[in-house]
This record gives sequence, structure tokens and C-alpha cells, in this order.
Amino acid sequence: MTKTALPTMLSFSAPDLREQIEALPEGTALIGISTDGRAIAVDLTAECPHVLVCTSTGGGSTTVLRSLTAQFLHQGAHALVLDPRRISHLWARGLPTVTHRGNVAGIHDALVGLGEEMTRRLDLTDTELDTAPRLNVSMDSANSTLCQLTRYWETFRDKDDPHTSPAVTALEAALWTGRAARVHVILDGSPTPSILGAAPHEMFGTVVLARVTASTWQRLAPLAGPAPKQSPRAGRGHVVQHDEVHETQAIWMTDADVVTWLTDPDDTQS
Repeated sequence: MTKTALPTMLSFSAPDLREQIEALPEGTALIGISTDGRAIAVDLTAECPHVLVCTSTGGGSTTVLRSLTAQFLHQGAHALVLDPRRISHLWARGLPTVTHRGNVAGIHDALVGLGEEMTRRLDLTDTELDTAPRLNVSMDSANSTLCQLTRYWETFRDKDDPHTSPAVTALEAALWTGRAARVHVILDGSPTPSILGAAPHEMFGTVVLARVTASTWQRLAPLAGPAPKQSPRAGRGHVVQHDEVHETQAIWMTDADVVTWLTDPDDTQS
């Protein structure tokens, strides 16, 4: 494999890159460009209904969530953005097809509502479902958020209520049956089977890893072989799809890029 000299930053504001993104079919989003020059994308319609992103601090997971979610919104999807830090996805506030939640109570209620929407969608006919917009659930800091949801549920759970938080149950349902309801999850973190009830590689068709340890790599991408050397370069990581590993420079898309693109798509100065 011949490596390509990629720029240190793959900016969305580059006209040729933006044109490439806007030419993608509905349900497909560009993660970045591999070091052998290939476009590495997520195709929700084919074999990849959900995406897992895991990086160490500063590794770019929030940027990848922002970029993928924005691309699907541009194609007409709706989004539920779960932002426990409250400031990681400020771009999502105020957009008409985005629900942004930043505290544990709001995230709990939003996920319970997601479960109800899943039930509604699964009762639709195929024709009705085809006209429903895709719904992307983007969860930042999933590990701590899921633990917070579990503790929050315990504060008011009655003795006859299920032990597992209904918010966590709804997220599990989205991961297992979301494709059938046109619901897709983009998760930032490294969830364990004890939290979501299954190994991550069983639920996510695309896994994006950057600056992770060898043990984290083995847990999240066990069929992809040993962990390759991790790059310290901003935005550089590895995308695992079908057990193939692609060293990839991810797209850099700022909050301003997203808001301008989604609210004024004819503005070429992102």
C-alpha cells in the first residue's frame, strides 16, 4: 500500500472537499481520506447502521461526531444530540431538526422518548417508514453518560420498576433494531458489555479509533488484528470496517462550518 501525503488538517472549508461531501448519496457520510488516498465513508443503508468513535483526550471524537451528524442533517435527517458536557455541541442548539440535551434528566427523557419513537416507527408500513426522516442519535462521552443515567434512574425507581434504566434500554433497542426504524447511533466512548449487554464490535459496523491503548483496540476491534502504531497528529486515526483497517485523516468541521452549512447552504464561505 502506497501512503499519500495528506495535509495536516482536512478542512471542510476546502471547496473540493465540500463538493465531494455534498455529492454523496443520502445515508452516506465521509469520515475522511485514508493514507492511500481513498475516501473513507459511513453507509447507513448498507452494512453499517451505527458508528463507534473512541479516542483519548484531544483525539478528535467530538469533531467526528459533529462532522458525521452534520452531514446526515444536510441530507434531511433529524438528530438527537446528547451532550453531557453541555458545551461540546453548541452548534446543535437552535437548529430546527435537532434536539439537543445536556443534563442527565434531559438525556434520560430524550432517550425514553426515543424508545417510544422506535415503537411508533416499527408499527409503520414500509411505505410510511420510507417517508420518515432518518433519526441519528449522537451521544458524546457515552461511558460516563450511561453510568450517570443508571444512577439517575436509581434515585426515583419504584420497587416494581425494572432494574435497568429505561433510557439505557431504549439506547440498546436503537442499537439492535434501529436499522429497521431508520434510527442510527453515533457513539463516542468505549462501552463495555456490562453497560449495553453486548460487545461493541457486535453492534457497530464502523469503529473509529485514535490514540487508544493496545488493550482498548483489542476490546473494540478484536477481529482487526493487533493495534497499529497510533499517530499523534490531530485528526489522524484508524477506521475499522469489515475488519479492515484504514489509517485516515478525519474531516475538520467547526461549529461555525456546521451552522452556516445547515442554515445557509448556498454560502460557499464556510
